[in-house]
Amino acid sequence: MKFYKMHGIGNDYIYFDCMNGEIPDPGKLAVRLSDRHFSIGGDGIILLCRSETADCRMRMFNADGSEGKMCGNGVRCLGKLAHDLGYVKGNKCSIETLSGIKVLEFTFGDDGKVTGAKVDMGEPELRGELIPSLFGGERVVNAPLNVGGRQYGVTLVSMGNPHCIVFEDPDTVDLPTVGKMFENNPAFPDRINTEFIKVVGQSELKMRVWERGSGETLACGTGACAAAVAAVLNGYCKKSDKITVHLLGGDLIIDWSGDRVFMTGGAELAFVGETEI
Repeated sequence: MKFYKMHGIGNDYIYFDCMNGEIPDPGKLAVRLSDRHFSIGGDGIILLCRSETADCRMRMFNADGSEGKMCGNGVRCLGKLAHDLGYVKGNKCSIETLSGIKVLEFTFGDDGKVTGAKVDMGEPELRGELIPSLFGGERVVNAPLNVGGRQYGVTLVSMGNPHCIVFEDPDTVDLPTVGKMFENNPAFPDRINTEFIKVVGQSELKMRVWERGSGETLACGTGACAAAVAAVLNGYCKKSDKITVHLLGGDLIIDWSGDRVFMTGGAELAFVGETEI
C-alpha cells in the first residue's frame, strides 16, 4: 500500500489514503510501522478517511497503537494531503476528528502546493474533571501535584487531547523519566500529555513535550495551544497577543485573543513510498 511520510515541524506521521477503503487493525499497524530502526519510523500513523459531515475525516494512532482524538500538527498535514490528492479544493478544508470538526485555512507556495495552515482548534476545556483528571473546579491553574516524590505546580488544559503544563526550564528536565511518570500518574485516568515550558519573552515560550503513547516528540500542536493558554492563565502572557511557541522541530503561532484558539504552522511532505500491510 502507498504511504505518505509527512511532518509538521518535525512531528512526523505515516499517512494512508483510505478514502476508498479501510485498513484492518490500524493500531497494530501503527506499532509495527512506527519503529525507526526496523520499519518506516514515525510518531504514529494517520488515516485520510471519508466523512459525512466534513470534507474528510482523520483517524490518528500513536506509536503504541492507541487511538488519539486529535493531533494539531497531523491535522495540518492531513489537510495538505487531501488538497494535494485533489479531494479538496480552494483555500479552506474541514476535517472531522474525534474531538470535533476542525477548519483549516491553507497557505500556499509559489508552485500552488499547500505549505501550511491556520487551524481553528476550538475553545480550550479548562474544567478539571473534563480534562479528564481527578482535579475539580472550573480551572486547574498552578495546582500542586505529587509526581515521583516531588511536588509540581500544574495547569491543565484540553485541546481535544489532555495536557498538563509545568512552568520549568525544559532543558533541565529528565524528560524520558519524568514524562513517563506524569503520563501514568493516577490523577489522569486517560493518561496525560505533559509540556515543560520556559517563558522567554512577553509573547514567546520554549517547550518540550512528552506525548502519551509516543514519548518525546519534536513538536505537538495541541500541546503548543495548551501551553499558550496556560501561559495566559498564569499571567505570563497577554491574551491579546499572538504567542510564538518554540519547539524542538520549529515554531508554532498561537492566537487565543477571543474564545477560540487558532494555531498556525507548516505542513511538509517528506517522501512517498510503499509498504506491505
